[in-house]
Amino acid sequence: MENHDKKIDLSFRSTPSRPLLGLTILLVEDSRFACEAMRIMALRSGARLRRADCMTSARRHMRLYRPSVVIVDIGLPDGSGLDLIREISSANTRVPAIIGTSGDDMMHNAALKAGADTFISKPYESISAFQSEILRLFPFQDGTWQPRVVRDDLVRPDPVVYRDDLCHAKSLLAQNPTGPMKNYLCRFLDGVAQSAGDGPMATAAQSGDILALGQLIDRRINQISAI
Repeated sequence: MENHDKKIDLSFRSTPSRPLLGLTILLVEDSRFACEAMRIMALRSGARLRRADCMTSARRHMRLYRPSVVIVDIGLPDGSGLDLIREISSANTRVPAIIGTSGDDMMHNAALKAGADTFISKPYESISAFQSEILRLFPFQDGTWQPRVVRDDLVRPDPVVYRDDLCHAKSLLAQNPTGPMKNYLCRFLDGVAQSAGDGPMATAAQSGDILALGQLIDRRINQISAI
């Protein structure tokens, strides 16, 4: 999908080791674990990262400044990221690059249909893949690509950040969630667990068994706290 506004020229800003220098990324994401992975990738790439944990916060950010890139998680606590993508994409002054993201690859086509320029799957792991996807949306003024240092290392956030997400989920469980709140909680835990490589947690979240989730969350929090 073509952007409505002229794309940013990075040819006078980026360096081989920091190819995204000059870009400001707004990440709309409710998971601290996913945000930490993105923070590491942005830092090593030279980009400035800002975070909004819900649609309301994202709109507030957008009123204050205009980021170069907006990355929107599809599952947000106060609505669908697809609606936010449509809103940002149809704005009079469009953000140069809009990216949808989810742990569910089935959301790829839905994100593009809503107005995203591309889609990035979770978990966020490869710095090289992240840089390549962003640079694809920002060709240099003469249409060429500047040589860059390809980083093959994978991003591994601190497990303590995973515990933060689990503590958040525990606070939601204490409210005895039903209906939409329960659905959001299970999707949130499924995505976070997949990003953290926690298969049993992801399976429990997919089953929707609140009792099993509560027990497993307590066990994981204790395990991480003991590290």
